[in-house]
Amino acid sequence: MATFQGFLLTKDDDGSQRLAWTDIDEGDLMDGEVTVEVSHSSLNYKDGLALTGSSPVVRRWPMVPGIDLAGRVRGSSDPTFAPGDQVVLNGWGAGETHWGGYAELARVPAGWLVPLPAGLTPSDAMAIGTAGFTAMLCVLALEAHGIEPSSGPVVVTGAAGGVGTVAVALLAQRGHEVVASTGRVEEEGDLLRSLGAAQVLDRSELEGDVRPLGRERWAAGVDAVGSTTLANVLSMTSYGGTVAACGLAGGMDLPGSVAPFILRGVTLAGIDSVMCPLERRLAAWERLGTDLPLEKLRSLSEVRPIGDAPQLAEEILAGRVRGRVVFDVDG
Repeated sequence: MATFQGFLLTKDDDGSQRLAWTDIDEGDLMDGEVTVEVSHSSLNYKDGLALTGSSPVVRRWPMVPGIDLAGRVRGSSDPTFAPGDQVVLNGWGAGETHWGGYAELARVPAGWLVPLPAGLTPSDAMAIGTAGFTAMLCVLALEAHGIEPSSGPVVVTGAAGGVGTVAVALLAQRGHEVVASTGRVEEEGDLLRSLGAAQVLDRSELEGDVRPLGRERWAAGVDAVGSTTLANVLSMTSYGGTVAACGLAGGMDLPGSVAPFILRGVTLAGIDSVMCPLERRLAAWERLGTDLPLEKLRSLSEVRPIGDAPQLAEEILAGRVRGRVVFDVDG
């Protein structure tokens, strides 16, 4: 039986987790209509959790981690895709319940794949990855609730991370005044301003005690942090504003009040990138292909060999990864 190489997560009898780069039999690939030769993947916060075992992200064992992948179709029993087509996958439980992108081959349902957008390389698509895709979903949610550049400033929390950097670039490109919040103002302030941020805010301003209503500071927000940060963002959002919430790096709790919702008509829009319907997924990727300046995308990303994934998993959980990391899988 033919084999391919990839990272495989296994669990010992005592429940401890092991990660190894190893040979895997093609016959062990999971069910799906399309087999993809993976060329690139990426590093996301959830990948860091899976690789380190810091959180029960993986729900099926053994598991090939990696929630993103890009590559070329090797074989397909679905007429939507043909051998040679370039495709992208993010979400749908890849790397959690279905073998993901940290291997040379993947077999997945056809409905999980989208064609590689025109003008993007597979490396570009993974520089976007789940983080950038999530950022685009946030921008679409703000637009759906009537947020325009003329509405007022938009705050982005966790702005130096994967979601945040892409959100800053997208919003600035659309003409929004962007307030970028980060805990690394001195280290990342210049980067965020180069992406289009009009103001860089120290995250400590959003970490204090939450008032039911604070001074109105922005018309909208993209929050990748959650917890106290999100509660403070909501309390400072202007009347009729919208905040798109997509992350929980700061915690899953929301220690605020209903005051912003019932006294200012603020909308809290939840963003899920995992099970996002195909129609919305295609629309988001199409917008990413046209709205995200490639020079900015490439400036905030770096390409690393897939073998660096275990080390970088620790780094992203510690908040020491800037922008986006692309993994070269077949190089």
